[in-house]
Amino acid sequence: MRIRDPFRHILGFALPPRCPGCGVPVAEDHRFCAICWTGLRFLGPPWCARCNRPFAFDRGEGACCAACLAAPPRHAGVRAAVAYGPIARTLALRLKYGGRIAFAETMARQMRRLLPPDTDLLVPVPLHRWRIWSRGFNQAALIADAVALLSGVRHDRNVLIRTRRTILLRGLGGRQRAKAVAGAFGVVAPDRVRGRAIALVDDVYTSGATADACTRALLKAGARSVTILCWARVLSSPDD
Repeated sequence: MRIRDPFRHILGFALPPRCPGCGVPVAEDHRFCAICWTGLRFLGPPWCARCNRPFAFDRGEGACCAACLAAPPRHAGVRAAVAYGPIARTLALRLKYGGRIAFAETMARQMRRLLPPDTDLLVPVPLHRWRIWSRGFNQAALIADAVALLSGVRHDRNVLIRTRRTILLRGLGGRQRAKAVAGAFGVVAPDRVRGRAIALVDDVYTSGATADACTRALLKAGARSVTILCWARVLSSPDD
């Protein structure tokens, strides 16, 4: 370690850590500059007791949002580190399409605080093999790897698979998204999820169609519960 420290110091001087949001030099890797940090909206209580949708004010213990009262979700909540916005979107796009795989750990460091304490297993939302071959990686699996290292919770990136290719969901409405991913996921070894509390890991939670389809497959295979753990969540109302 002593031998390598001088070289790390030289490398740090030549290639200083940079803000994941804007690229300006910062003190340490995975740290944001002050401007980008204040541009992130971190999520947490008070929120819906069922889906973790944030409330503008505390509505009391056990309060649920209107959507959950009308149709309770199958999952045990959506734990998102931040609300989807310019900075959150930049990280997601640079990881997903720019190959900035170090951002997976940047996201995981903020997601770790919301990981339910009773989680038994981390499972990433899978990509179809053709998508992995074209992109080179599954961003959800990279994030789950990082969360596993930070938390010590076991990670299984192969138990949940896509059984068929699906069309790109970008630009589709909620019903169209749900129809596109219906039946698109399966569990290859039910004994690996049976009776376990699972955190389903993804980068961005949008309409919930993909997460719902994954949750259905995991619960059908015998999972005790499925909580969605993600970097960013799209919120439709400024009052949320």
